[in-house]
Amino acid sequence: MNMNTEPQSTSQTSNETAQKRVLVIGLDPALIDFSDPNYAAFPGMTAAKVLAGLTAAEEGLKALGYDAHHCLTDFGQTAAAVVTAQLERQQFDCILIGAGVRAVPSNFILFEKLINVVHEHAPRAKICFNTNPSDTLEALRRWI
Repeated sequence: MNMNTEPQSTSQTSNETAQKRVLVIGLDPALIDFSDPNYAAFPGMTAAKVLAGLTAAEEGLKALGYDAHHCLTDFGQTAAAVVTAQLERQQFDCILIGAGVRAVPSNFILFEKLINVVHEHAPRAKICFNTNPSDTLEALRRWI
């Protein structure tokens, strides 16, 4: 039997996860006005807290052996081009689109654009979503 067709074990070793390249797409927190009512779902958040969460998530993923990268965008002016460029540079096993893009109603069109960019430029990558930077690993583990 070809071992490559078997499902992956949920208890991956660092050597196995090192081959898993992940991209975390989110809004540049410096561009977000957290006092805007559209961001009421994220009480107490600040750009510094979001950036710290993103940094911690990336470091945590790398410590577990994942090849993790962040792709921070604006609200749509250049977001599709920025994500396209990242996806054309390398292939990813899983792409996470953050809650700041996905869960804020005013970002609906941006979310739609980014899903289509990912679909076009990374059709084999799994797609997942987090609810905040601290549950990024959980979201990725659901798919890789």
